Amino acid sequence: MRFDHFLRSARALAVGLSVFALAACGGAPSPDAESPAPANTTPATAQTTSPAEGMLGTLSEEGFKALHQLKAEKAPAPRGERVTIDGTSAYLSLPKGKTAPLPGLVVIHEWWGLNEHIQHWTDRLAEDGYAAIAVDLYGGKTAQNPDDAMAMMKAVDNKKAMATLVAAHDFLEKDPRIQAKRTGVIGWCFGGAWSLQFAMHEPDLDASVIYYGHLVTDPAELKPIKAEILGIFGNKDQAIPPETVNAFDAALTQAGVTHTIYRYDAQHGFANPSGQRYDEKSAADAWDKVRPFLRRKLAQ
Repeated sequence: MRFDHFLRSARALAVGLSVFALAACGGAPSPDAESPAPANTTPATAQTTSPAEGMLGTLSEEGFKALHQLKAEKAPAPRGERVTIDGTSAYLSLPKGKTAPLPGLVVIHEWWGLNEHIQHWTDRLAEDGYAAIAVDLYGGKTAQNPDDAMAMMKAVDNKKAMATLVAAHDFLEKDPRIQAKRTGVIGWCFGGAWSLQFAMHEPDLDASVIYYGHLVTDPAELKPIKAEILGIFGNKDQAIPPETVNAFDAALTQAGVTHTIYRYDAQHGFANPSGQRYDEKSAADAWDKVRPFLRRKLAQ
């Protein structure tokens, strides 16, 4: 992606984030839920929505924060290790008993930061055979409440965040334990927005999984994407409403980007098992879509 395109997208993202927010998610296996036909089925009448509208609909900042509450449960103990990339700490989890070359995944945290729940997600991806590296876009901080999460998210420097993602991708390609020849990115909410931004920026990416993150609906900005896109959204999401997803779908089609979109009768953050709006059946079905997509795109 040309850097001027990235800067325009980053500015749009920053405007939305500085006023309101993106937020939390996760997942778990086993099926069900309403998942309409794969992508490229958006009505021709879909209208493009502005970045701020696409993020929050009619929600205030307080209304958006109210969508996100963590449960008290602890995540399972981590099995990976901390590494340093681009001067920041990241969490690396490698599949047991496998050697390079390995398929690589950049994992981008939700608005709570790189906490134990994202580490657990990263371990789950490693169990599926991927070298997974979870970046930290908050400089080592994690939030315990929505007010802190909002403040941390607003403080993110877009240029620095993109540099961290590029460094993580380079790590996957160059680390002798990994030497990834195929790579992808996955993120939830705040991380879902960055999963899209990284796909717009990085031409060597093979796959991008976007869980209900802030969307770009300008076909010209989406056109540089080379990765295949898989989008997961909730029809009851007030932050990323169905009409914005429609516009995103239509824009990807116009830009010639290969993509599939699944929608669920669920709320924002429905795939986060550590969140109070977790919908196990919808999250499980979404995970059952994500796993074969990643295998198809990243198997080496």
